[in-house]
This record gives sequence, structure tokens and C-alpha cells, in this order.
Amino acid sequence: MVYLVSGSIIDTIDPMKSLEKSLEQMRREPANVRFSALMQVCETYFGKPRQQGTSHAIFKTPWPGDPRVNIQNDKGKAKAYQVRQVLLAIQKLEGSKP
Repeated sequence: MVYLVSGSIIDTIDPMKSLEKSLEQMRREPANVRFSALMQVCETYFGKPRQQGTSHAIFKTPWPGDPRVNIQNDKGKAKAYQVRQVLLAIQKLEGSKP
């Protein structure tokens, strides 16, 4: 889909392509992930955080314990170990789907 805005053509971003691009970048460089991108990925897979507004955003998972989905904003970036935890949680979640 393409929109024309003020004489310029602007491509709209396909949400699934954007999600896949974020996941690829997370796998490739977990230390260089924007917090907003990680938050978007977490909300896509785990829904709205059950706690937010403090220094952490905590997401509910269908299992107790690890891998936990608990992320925090570090000056606009996500912490690398938390990115890896989110990737493990997504892998576990996708493995448990029928």
C-alpha cells in the first residue's frame, strides 16, 4: 500500500515485515536493540505488560519461571541479556503452539 502525502510518496510499513526485521536484528545484535522495538515485539507476542510505568515492563507468560519477559529502558536501548531472554521466551512460546 502506498500513500501520497504533500506530493511525496510514502510507503506504509507492513507490520509483519517490521516485526520480522526487528526479530532478525535482535538475533544478530542483541546489544544494539532499541527499547521501543523490543517493547513492540513483546506486546505482539505476550500482550500488554502486566506492569509498566516503573523502570520495568513485565509481561505475563503462559508458564511459571524462566525465561521471564521483564524488560527495562536503558537510555533508549534494551539490555542485551533481556533481549536474549525475550528471544528464548518467543522460541518457547512458538514451540508450545500446536
